[in-house]
Amino acid sequence: MPVYITWHDVALRLGLTLIAGAVIGFNRDERGRPAGLRTTILVCLASSVAMLQANLLMPTIGKAPNSFVVLDLMRLPLGILTGIGFIGGGAILRRDDLVKGLTTAATIWLVTVIGLCFGGGQLGLGVAATVLAIVVLWNLRWVARFIPRVRRATLVLEVDPPDVEESGIRRLLLSAHCQIETWGVLYGPTESRIESLVSWKGPHNDPTPPGVVRDLTHFPGVKRLEWKP
Repeated sequence: MPVYITWHDVALRLGLTLIAGAVIGFNRDERGRPAGLRTTILVCLASSVAMLQANLLMPTIGKAPNSFVVLDLMRLPLGILTGIGFIGGGAILRRDDLVKGLTTAATIWLVTVIGLCFGGGQLGLGVAATVLAIVVLWNLRWVARFIPRVRRATLVLEVDPPDVEESGIRRLLLSAHCQIETWGVLYGPTESRIESLVSWKGPHNDPTPPGVVRDLTHFPGVKRLEWKP
């Protein structure tokens, strides 16, 4: 980072900051995410201005105490990174086992670092990070759709004890490549209730239950089946 910068340097850094924030923010707005175009631009701009401020104050470092204020300029970017953590934390939502907003929080964090790069004069690094961010946000989203994910659901069965064996149901689940994580049985005088936590690998965001669920509805002795993703 050069000690002395001109207003031409400031304008160039701010211009690249706005472009990077706008391009990444457009992707977030297009996906309907809470941190969209304006948020990413403002976050990127704030971090860039903080770094520009640090750069502009660099000539004051090392001066005599009676002539200039001696500053620890690295506190500015560090404070920005700390503060942006609160914004990113607010973008993350958790409901039961479902966590949303992680990509948005990570994008805000990355935009902050990109702004710091542009504000500090590392233009090549900032452009490279922006290009890589675009590739990840636009292209890897399609790749992620084809990656099998471990999915979980609760299986509840009401069965006639004389007509069905637990081992038979377990074998059917295992033969369908389902993992039985928990297994509980409540025995009654006329019928029993089986409750099991089952996991299996399936396509991303595919709510369709595995085919074994359909097979269990026709399993001898099964009176009622309940499937809770």
